[in-house]
Amino acid sequence: MSDMQATLRALADPTRREILTMLKSGRLSAGEIGEGFPVTGAAVSRHLSVLKEAGLVRDQREGKHIYYELNTSVLEEVMLWLMELRGEDTEYVEAK
Repeated sequence: MSDMQATLRALADPTRREILTMLKSGRLSAGEIGEGFPVTGAAVSRHLSVLKEAGLVRDQREGKHIYYELNTSVLEEVMLWLMELRGEDTEYVEAK
């Protein structure tokens, strides 16, 4: 599966999109993320794994906890691709 396919597959799921929205405010532990969903810890862990495999999040272990944060560079690539698809000029965006 290509990087873009993995990214789009990860973004297709509403739970994973909500996790990304949660991480917009800053890094969170897996437990903190799990508190926001009525699913098992294993299900949240799987969602986080898919997001990590797609490069949308990064993780860092600190003691017993794993903290997750957004990887905005992958999101920027997707946004540029979408803008190109719409026929928008991306030169200005890339120069930022």
